[in-house]
Amino acid sequence: MGTQAADNYPPAKDGRSAQEKSIDDWLPITSSRNAKWWYSAFHNVTAMVGAGVLSLPYAMSELGWYTTHPPIDPCVLSSCSCMGEARRPERKWTEFFCGCRGPGIAVLILSWVITLYTLWQMVEMHEMVPGKRFDRYHELGQHAFGDKLGLWIVVPQQLVVEVGVNIVYMVTGGKSLKKFHDVICENKCKDIKLTYFIMIFASVHFVLSQLPNFNSISGVSLAAAVMSLSYSTIAWGASVDKGKVANVDYHLRATTSTGKVFGFFSALGDVAFAYAGHNVVLEIQATIPSTPETPSKKPMWKGVVVAYIIVALCYFPVALVGYWAFGNQVDDNILITLSKPKWLIALANMMVVIHVIGSYQVRTQQTAHSHRSSFSRLRHETKSQTHKPIKISRADLRHAGVRHD
Repeated sequence: MGTQAADNYPPAKDGRSAQEKSIDDWLPITSSRNAKWWYSAFHNVTAMVGAGVLSLPYAMSELGWYTTHPPIDPCVLSSCSCMGEARRPERKWTEFFCGCRGPGIAVLILSWVITLYTLWQMVEMHEMVPGKRFDRYHELGQHAFGDKLGLWIVVPQQLVVEVGVNIVYMVTGGKSLKKFHDVICENKCKDIKLTYFIMIFASVHFVLSQLPNFNSISGVSLAAAVMSLSYSTIAWGASVDKGKVANVDYHLRATTSTGKVFGFFSALGDVAFAYAGHNVVLEIQATIPSTPETPSKKPMWKGVVVAYIIVALCYFPVALVGYWAFGNQVDDNILITLSKPKWLIALANMMVVIHVIGSYQVRTQQTAHSHRSSFSRLRHETKSQTHKPIKISRADLRHAGVRHD
């Protein structure tokens, strides 16, 4: 319904009040609306492709390979089962698709398709009301559910997601920095607690947080997007180079029925977290200029398509090749499973650190923007109610004993 409205009614003239314009000019995201379509591409890659991609092989170990055998079963052709030894090189790629039945590949594909579709819906709804842009998630919620109910539905959930993801990124950055230190030193350096590495990671943001708006961090976001593609390539490339481990086992990681059920839902959570980036889509689109002739949804969608191609190039090879190489022995971070070559693993961990720095900035810009928007509007509403003139009739004055000529 929203997308039809967006198609039938192109963006009209700016319908914001003077107060809304002053707030938008002050907020860090809407203060600059000169972004290009490729800005949306690498902003979306940075927001979505996080360290969660490195846990996808582990999710595959809890989901399994596929739901049904193809007409010509490669497992029969290669004579392999759920447990087998590393075979001759000529059978390597035939055995790639061999394993126990499970919905792993279907979950990956469906997640990619569904999240792309829902992201397209959000892009279309950004300007579905003539003369108005929904620059923030809670504004879209208020339009759908009403001013008060929309805030209560959207803001608490958005706050939990934003704060939770920022904490995860802070810890992930510290862990990757510690892993880089440990690999380089090889037990020759003094052991440093993870807490200090997290503090080192956090200190970088004291500087980057001084950048005024979303477009000012475009260089940081671009570097982060390049790093995400790079360390994903290292992860699956090193797995191919290493090949199958001896006695690789493609059985589900859990052995009991209860464990398999909980493992299944845990894996769904890992995959969902890997595609977590929709909560910043409206803010990314808010940085793109819009006119009735060229609405912002056109360059935004172009950038989204490019971003999702990059997402596919990162996610599918890491998930499938990582699980193919290590089976259910893979760790929750495939870089931990890959111990050699050390220089490459150290480089990949440093790339993760750089990427998470950019992701953290993109998400905290959106977090700060959302909270400033809510509080500033609340302050203006409180002021307007406090200074609202009170109408007193002559009858009221006479009743109070005040003479009015």
